[in-house]
Amino acid sequence: MAIDNLADHIEPVLTKTMAEVVEGKLREYFKKKAFKPGDALPTEVELAQALGVSRNVIREALSRFRMLGIIETRKKRGMVVSNPDILGAFEKVLDPMIIDDDTLQDIFEIRLTLEMGLADLLYLRKTKKDVLELEQIALAEKKKGRNQAFRIENEIAFHGKIYQMTGNDTLKRFQSMLLPIFGYLVSLEKVPIIGKVSHLDLVEILKNGTKEEFRQGMHDHLKHHFDKLKK
Repeated sequence: MAIDNLADHIEPVLTKTMAEVVEGKLREYFKKKAFKPGDALPTEVELAQALGVSRNVIREALSRFRMLGIIETRKKRGMVVSNPDILGAFEKVLDPMIIDDDTLQDIFEIRLTLEMGLADLLYLRKTKKDVLELEQIALAEKKKGRNQAFRIENEIAFHGKIYQMTGNDTLKRFQSMLLPIFGYLVSLEKVPIIGKVSHLDLVEILKNGTKEEFRQGMHDHLKHHFDKLKK
C-alpha cells in the first residue's frame, strides 16, 4: 500500500514564535519588578541585549503590549508603563452582528448577573434626585405604552440610570457596552414580556424598601429572562 504524503493528513506542530517567547519573558519581568503606571522601562537596546535577541523581535513583542495599552512612549522619558484600558479591546468586538448565539447568551447572562448584584452599591450611593429621575423614566413608560421601539429605548434608559446611580465608572461603561446586545435580544421577542415586578415597583422599593427587598425585586423583574436561558 502506497504511503500518502503525510503533510496532506497531519498538521505540523506549531511552536511559539520568538516574539511570543519574548513577550512571556517581559510579562514575567514586569511582574517581578512590580512596575506601576508611570514607571520607566529599559530601552529596546537594553532589553535586546538582556534577552539575547534582535531589536526587531523586541519591537514586535512590545507592540503587543502597546496594543493592550500596557506600555506607551513619552517624549524625553521613553517607554513607560501605562494605565491600560481594560475594556477597550472588548468594546471593539462587542457587536451582536458578528457574535455567535452562544456567546450572545453568555454576555446577556453577564448582564443579568450584574444587575442582580447592584443592590449594595445602589443603597450606598443613591440620592433622592437619582430616584426621582428613575421614577420619571418609569412613568414615561406607563404613559407611552409598550410598543417595541419605545420598550427597548425605555429599558435602556431605566437600567442605564440604575448603573449610573452606582457611581462606578467602569461598571457604567461596561453596561453601555452591553446595550447593543441587550437591545438585539429584546428585539427578537415576538411579544413583549413584562416581569411581575415593574420598573415602577423597583422605584418604590428604592424609595421605601431595603437592599434585600430590591435584590429580590430585581430578580422577579428579570425572572422571565432567567427562565429563557438554555440549560
